[in-house]
Amino acid sequence: MTKECAALEAHLRQEMPGLFMKPHAPMSEYTTLRLGGPADLLVEPHDDHGVQRTLELAEAFHVPVTVIGHGSNLLVKSGGIRGVVLRIASRMSDIQADGELLCAQAGAMMPAANAVAVLAGLSGLTFAGGIPGTIGGGVLMNAGAYGGEMSQVVTLVEGFDRLTGHPFRYTGEEMHYGYRSSRLQQEDKIITKVTLRLSHGDKDKLKEETAELNARRREKQPLDVPSAGSTFRRPANGFAAALIDQCGLKGVSVGGASVSEKHAGFLVNRGGTPEDFLSLMALVQQTVLEKTGVALHPEVCILGEEKEAE
Repeated sequence: MTKECAALEAHLRQEMPGLFMKPHAPMSEYTTLRLGGPADLLVEPHDDHGVQRTLELAEAFHVPVTVIGHGSNLLVKSGGIRGVVLRIASRMSDIQADGELLCAQAGAMMPAANAVAVLAGLSGLTFAGGIPGTIGGGVLMNAGAYGGEMSQVVTLVEGFDRLTGHPFRYTGEEMHYGYRSSRLQQEDKIITKVTLRLSHGDKDKLKEETAELNARRREKQPLDVPSAGSTFRRPANGFAAALIDQCGLKGVSVGGASVSEKHAGFLVNRGGTPEDFLSLMALVQQTVLEKTGVALHPEVCILGEEKEAE
């Protein structure tokens, strides 16, 4: 940890004694892939003030900030992450239904948001009932499944500029959504709160729909082994999983990283390293390109530094 980061930690502890912080935090504990070297300092605020103040002080102390949520779409390299990892997760996970609106802090898990919506008799979010990520992450990348995606329900996104700490508010239209994309992927902004506009529905039917979609997910996806979900983005014509399967790559491994035999779009961790996973990704991309002419692009977000040679 640099002296600037250590000074930031000391200042945060003095100013916000209730703020959760963990120096040298192993990112393998904060990603669903269960891989990754240490972050210099992990910070988990419980409200907007904690987020804003951490950003302001990080800028003042010239400490870089990396933002994560539940870590369900992340691969962190073995060298870890320098500076502050600002984790918007369970400590910022409040969800409230108000008429046809669902208001959630960005750290709320998408299945939890759907559960609150179903209890309130609100329809439109059942597609997210099994997505293992946060609302903030889902809104950032326009997460979707089974014909639904976040762009269909997002009406307001709030948060702060990563560099200045200044607040921002975007309507759903202002998010400029595309397939697994939004304007925030190109902007230094952090989501802290999301408002979704849903519609009234029948609670029992919504429960049945959620259960049915989750059963389909359990049947088709390798949920019993660490992964980062779909590793590659869907190409323009077709599906990544079908192309990978077509190339005979199901079950292929590099070290402890494997292409799932249950769903070829999932690369799973069976005791491997980030290097294993990156090598397997490269092997899959090269093979699919050579055999089909289709270039696969990562959907998983790759963060961190290479491990220094010993």
